[in-house]
Amino acid sequence: MARRSLIQREKKRQKLEQKYHLIRRSSKKEISKVPSLSDKWEIHGKLQSPPRNSAPTRLHRRCFSTGRPRANYRDFGLSGHILREMVHACLLPGATRSSW
Repeated sequence: MARRSLIQREKKRQKLEQKYHLIRRSSKKEISKVPSLSDKWEIHGKLQSPPRNSAPTRLHRRCFSTGRPRANYRDFGLSGHILREMVHACLLPGATRSSW
């Protein structure tokens, strides 16, 4: 289980990203429309004004059950270890164990 403080920090980043998402998207569209370089630099400065944690690149996917930040499968939202245990226990419909 991941530390609760790390999970809460990640939730805070998600809220910030949702809050500033429209501002980032609109300023990026403005940059592509403006022809002059000096105007682009001004808009780029506005793009840097939101908090760093509101950037979408700072988000990490975490395991739904344990909060583990690594080896996550997007389709299930689980880490590889938990996914394997759930498949062996037949808790995931449609997922089968590999055999060769």
